[in-house]
Amino acid sequence: MPRRARTRPVDPATIFAISGPTTVESMLPLGLSMLWESVEPDVALKERFGFDSFGTVTAWASMALDETWGISVGRCSRMVISDHNAILWVKSDQGDLVVKWSRARERFTSLEASTRLLRTLAERGIPVASPIATADGLDRVTLQGPSGALSVTVLPELTGDWLDAKDHAAVLSAGACLAEVHRALGASHHDVPPISTRAKGLNERIDDWLARRDRGFAPEASRRLKRLVSRLPELDDEPQLVHNDFRAANILTRDSKVVGVLDFDDVVVEHRVKDLAKACVYLGTRFTEWQPTPTAVRQTLRAGYESVRPLSPAEARWFETLVLWQGLQAIPGENDTAGWASAL
Repeated sequence: MPRRARTRPVDPATIFAISGPTTVESMLPLGLSMLWESVEPDVALKERFGFDSFGTVTAWASMALDETWGISVGRCSRMVISDHNAILWVKSDQGDLVVKWSRARERFTSLEASTRLLRTLAERGIPVASPIATADGLDRVTLQGPSGALSVTVLPELTGDWLDAKDHAAVLSAGACLAEVHRALGASHHDVPPISTRAKGLNERIDDWLARRDRGFAPEASRRLKRLVSRLPELDDEPQLVHNDFRAANILTRDSKVVGVLDFDDVVVEHRVKDLAKACVYLGTRFTEWQPTPTAVRQTLRAGYESVRPLSPAEARWFETLVLWQGLQAIPGENDTAGWASAL
């Protein structure tokens, strides 16, 4: 599975909540599979996590859930591996669950923070899967796997359909939901340590990107970005925690209403208008579907957002500039068959 316009492997958290007769069942086979990598899943399972088979995973997970969470497992239907992460679908005496773990030790602290954040957001009315606490009241724990430590959490399985960017009402709902997410995250800045912070202002960051990282795939758009940013003052709002990956693969809907927001593992401290601009650029993207968002859809998402939280005059001036910057970064390369460059 290609990773166009992404800088990290697809996190299986982006698919854990999908259920129903034509979602998980049609997307993932029963048993063990890879999310995007072209490697044998049994080999990856052994080399990365030390398990000999899907059966040994089931036995380990059943024991872990019983001893640590007090949950009795009926059966484990499927498991997917993505990079250093894995997720297991479980039928249990507490309903349909997903068990997520990572072996990336350098991320254990940030994963603990983002998991605690899920509970905080759920308490504030955001439609997220609140973690199921262990018998000791912990939302995430480090357990010993066959070949090393694993950071593990258990979540309820949500239901819904991925956001359809062609559904006007659903996109409006998504925009309003993002504003509510920002409101809740803004009130959560003392609840969790920031996973990533930005030391430089937006003007300086864009100038640095143009000078050092722009690959030159849309030179006229790059020149336009340079002109625009030179005329803009620094934003004077306080950066805060933002979602940082708000798009169709992380948004569940039902009857054109958002019923679930997924994958808070990449939360950063950033300006809210930049997060909105990024969402506008990537809104319609899913796993193998990486296409630019039409202008009308971006406008609808913004309208939904401003129905809850209107942009300030300074944010409104910055918005289109940030959309242009995000659009430039989204160009996958010279083989731009989806038309990211031409969309600018």
